[in-house]
Amino acid sequence: MQWCRGCDGRVDPARIVRTAREIADFDLLCLQEVAVNFPGLPGSAGEDQVTAIAGFLPAYAPVFGAGVDVRGSDGRRQYFGNVILSRLPVLRAYRHFLPWPADPTATGMQRVAVETVVQAPAGVLRIVNTHLEYYSALQRSAQVERLRELHAEAAGRAVKAGDADERASDGPFAWTPRPRSAILVGDFNFTPDDPLHARLQELFGGGTPAFRDAWSVAHPRAAHAPTVGLYDKGQWPGAPRTCDFAFVTEDLTARIESVSVNERTRASDHQPVLIELGDG
Repeated sequence: MQWCRGCDGRVDPARIVRTAREIADFDLLCLQEVAVNFPGLPGSAGEDQVTAIAGFLPAYAPVFGAGVDVRGSDGRRQYFGNVILSRLPVLRAYRHFLPWPADPTATGMQRVAVETVVQAPAGVLRIVNTHLEYYSALQRSAQVERLRELHAEAAGRAVKAGDADERASDGPFAWTPRPRSAILVGDFNFTPDDPLHARLQELFGGGTPAFRDAWSVAHPRAAHAPTVGLYDKGQWPGAPRTCDFAFVTEDLTARIESVSVNERTRASDHQPVLIELGDG
């Protein structure tokens, strides 16, 4: 959401929430490029956007993960990352730094994947919200591999271990589910024809369900709707394209009711993606 900056150059957290509410009565809102204490960003006054957005959504639990955590010139910490806001009970939250291998050809920043385990009406789900590197194909490829590793790791821990700590049911060793079923969303900074799009969906072994592009499941004969470059031609010259996706594990594909892209709003340089799942 480009630190709440619209195509008009105005930073407005309230508009981001208002736009999301106009699109759907959502259970989960996944946002990328959320800033805290960054007055140097164009249009920003250095507002705490996590607190601001959460304040407009009091019924939602915010889970924020900062890829960037630095000391600002005024001595305050500055954060930049992704947030998941959930109306569903959040059973556990994770924040995963993604690989950032040295690449002398490109700049960039530390990237993060924010993961929550939520209690949905049809069962427990993992929600993963990420934003991959734009400037470096090397780093972006490494980040895709890490997302696959994290998914396989979660699938391996989906079943309660035989020696799980019953002695600490309310402590840090308490077991909580980390299910195989997952929704992975975000700005991936690749297009549908990029090999990384296919790589993310390659099969796993050992009972780990593969990811499927939810748009392709819902619209098997239609090209992806563009998610960037519709209005902000200064940052995104050329033809509009798709780099924002929702992937679901293959066990969830039958529950997809709709996947859509709002191509009207100018609240951000990217267009919002909505995925709706039935209760199974």
